Amino acid sequence: MSLTPAACNALLLRVGRERDRDAFAALFQHYAPRVKTLLIKSGSAPSAAEELAQEAMLAVWRKAHLYDPARASAAAWIFTIARNLRIDSLRRGSSTLYEMDLAFGAEDPPQPDAILSGAQDAQTVRAAMRTLNPEQALAIEMAFFQEQTHSQISETLGVPLGTIKARIRFGMMKLRAIIEREMGGAA
Repeated sequence: MSLTPAACNALLLRVGRERDRDAFAALFQHYAPRVKTLLIKSGSAPSAAEELAQEAMLAVWRKAHLYDPARASAAAWIFTIARNLRIDSLRRGSSTLYEMDLAFGAEDPPQPDAILSGAQDAQTVRAAMRTLNPEQALAIEMAFFQEQTHSQISETLGVPLGTIKARIRFGMMKLRAIIEREMGGAA
């Protein structure tokens, strides 16, 4: 079943106002597989993605009364909940989130200084991403980490293509400024 963005917004409002189980069932059927796919594309193992998707949808049920359609579409709101749960899980150090490929093949293993430098760069980027507003961060994550096209992001979030492009552009400008400041002018 495919729902329009307006229908999803209306369903989420019904869940929040009336605790409508049928509306939630329709949202769950529509978004749970999409959330799981988003999490897998973000690097989560399928079993962890399934668990986080269930947790995200449970949070949607619990927090639906907080949803404001003037601030975000239902899709953006739900995907932001899933993204935040994934980040929280990573911070807790859940070892099941990533499937590790430990085979280096013919390549030499990375040197310790390269690993440290890469970890510091990743930490700087993560810190910079946290300064973005949730809509910008989600659009950038979907574009660069999940390798989705702007059109795919627009369709998934139910937001106009121009809005997605603006979120990514302004988010990237803000990231560049923060990272250049943190790294001494070289981003």
